Amino acid sequence: MDYYSFVSGLGCGLVIGLSLITLRKYFGSVKETAKTIKKIASNSEYKLILVVRTDLGMSKGKIAAQCGHAAVGAYEKALKRDPEGLKSWQMTGQAKVAVKTDSVDEIKQIADNAKKMGIITSMIRDAGRTQIAPNSITVLGIGPAPKNVVDKVTGHLKLL
Repeated sequence: MDYYSFVSGLGCGLVIGLSLITLRKYFGSVKETAKTIKKIASNSEYKLILVVRTDLGMSKGKIAAQCGHAAVGAYEKALKRDPEGLKSWQMTGQAKVAVKTDSVDEIKQIADNAKKMGIITSMIRDAGRTQIAPNSITVLGIGPAPKNVVDKVTGHLKLL
């Protein structure tokens, strides 16, 4: 074996080893890595839906802040309830889609339907310090979950 073959073989071995260490560190155990890769390969994309109430007349900045609250709330719940699904969402681009509704009754019905299907929800109520009356429901976060599952609950809503 000549010097260059030895060095290139050593380099490939190091790269593969470091890659496996990184994957294991990110996903945890080898078993968890295999589960996550299998889930990503077998399922559709994952997404997080943000259902925004347009009947409240919130400014763009207020909507952005409320959507941020819903996204963080959904993420925190997913960490506890569905870490495998959360990893799949992270590995498929972390899609977030904002849609609209003009009714508190509809947002409550959507939340109930999502819960019945076992989808994570994060209902945001405003503190009432700026534009909105205290305890008003402003945004509903749904997911992250497989796109085909979330669409059964929110597919009828129009983009914000």
